[in-house]
Amino acid sequence: MTQSVVVQVGQCGNQVGCRFWDLALREHAHVNKKGIYDEALGSFFRNVDPRCEEGSGTPRIAGLRARAVLVDMEEGVLNEVRQGPLRQLFSTTQLISDVSGSGNNWAVGHHTYGSMYREQIVDQIRRAAEHCDCLQTFFLIHSMGGGTGSGLGTCVLKLLEEEFPEVCRLVTAVYPSSEDDVITSPYNSVLAMRELTEHAHCVFPIENQSLVDIVSQIQHMAHTGKPSAVIKKDCTIISGQGGMSKTQKPFDSMNNIVANLLLNITSSARFEGSLNMDLNEIAMNLVPFPRLHYLVSSLTPLYTLADVNVPTRRLDQMFTDAFSKEFQLMKADPRHSLYLSCALMLRGNVQVSDLRRNIERLRPTLSFVPWNAEGWKVSLCSVPPVGHTHSLLALANNTCVASAFTKLRDRFIKLYRKKAHLHHYMCVEGMETADFSEALHSLSALIDEYSQLHTHTHTHQAPRLNIAT
Repeated sequence: MTQSVVVQVGQCGNQVGCRFWDLALREHAHVNKKGIYDEALGSFFRNVDPRCEEGSGTPRIAGLRARAVLVDMEEGVLNEVRQGPLRQLFSTTQLISDVSGSGNNWAVGHHTYGSMYREQIVDQIRRAAEHCDCLQTFFLIHSMGGGTGSGLGTCVLKLLEEEFPEVCRLVTAVYPSSEDDVITSPYNSVLAMRELTEHAHCVFPIENQSLVDIVSQIQHMAHTGKPSAVIKKDCTIISGQGGMSKTQKPFDSMNNIVANLLLNITSSARFEGSLNMDLNEIAMNLVPFPRLHYLVSSLTPLYTLADVNVPTRRLDQMFTDAFSKEFQLMKADPRHSLYLSCALMLRGNVQVSDLRRNIERLRPTLSFVPWNAEGWKVSLCSVPPVGHTHSLLALANNTCVASAFTKLRDRFIKLYRKKAHLHHYMCVEGMETADFSEALHSLSALIDEYSQLHTHTHTHQAPRLNIAT
């Protein structure tokens, strides 16, 4: 049995992470009616004897503990966790916090707090790893626009590589929109991207604007008044408590979508299926070049309608939607770009014949690199998400990410040319002027590598890239 450890960093990372734990518990309770600790639970949870519990001197209620480390340099979110419905999932030592925050400054998060909390973070990650019989994957969840998520988050990523170089590092990174109210977010994002490119095995980039658009689209549909457009209570878009508190908050619906992405990615590790996929197979099968490990995710359905009878037409539509930009968690168009590889992760009552039929139906409409025309990876997990009969997650290594990264680079350059707000970064010990130019060069090189693949494939020239080992 393999296990994974989740590291949540910053406000966004912890809100998304806690929603993942909340929904994961709901899924396991739905399947495991007797509440017996089994291998499925063991993948992301451990069973605790209160007499052996670390932390406070008073015994805690026996039960499950999440295989997780929660880090934030502001106390607000972690205080909600300590007092919220998920408080029994974490011992006090699993939560690491400060009071002042990183001031939306990558350098403060990466250098100041990275140095200050290094030993404490490493110690807790080691403890989590020691509780695993066979540690397979680290999941890092963070945002790119703020200071703690981008700065300390990427510092933690390097620590994971240093301490556990053989363990797969999968990163869920939430990118700011162009209208982000944090003026320094382009700096933070580009500085963080250099670290993600160098130290992650796979990154699942998620754009805030895509989440906003999806939520707006579903809410609009829900208010059309059509009987078939009634959204069920258990659907993804209904946030409930969000795993944090009893009141719904503005970002809960967006966090739910990201949490459901994680549920689908980890479903094969948590439940049985006829074609299960190991988590480390994601990087092994979808990343042909080591730096080109940014995977565009599409999740469907994002809601459950009132009519639960699912005809074949609806099932086929789910596959079509998974390759539509409207269902992507990133603002880019894969149809006009090149696929390096693609994974289809299905859950629920879906037959292998349905899977094969839809791949053959969609294959002529998608442009794959000629040396990997059969570059499909598939998995079938028998347990659907709660409230759904089936679901599909598509993970595509597609050159369309270059356009999204180019827009981010343009926002960075606009600030950097004016040297705007640079003094806030340069006054932090450990930060150098060269860090900005090196981060910009790293991002430009990444964009060029994706663009070269697209260009050379259409001109039948071989790109000069290093094959992953």
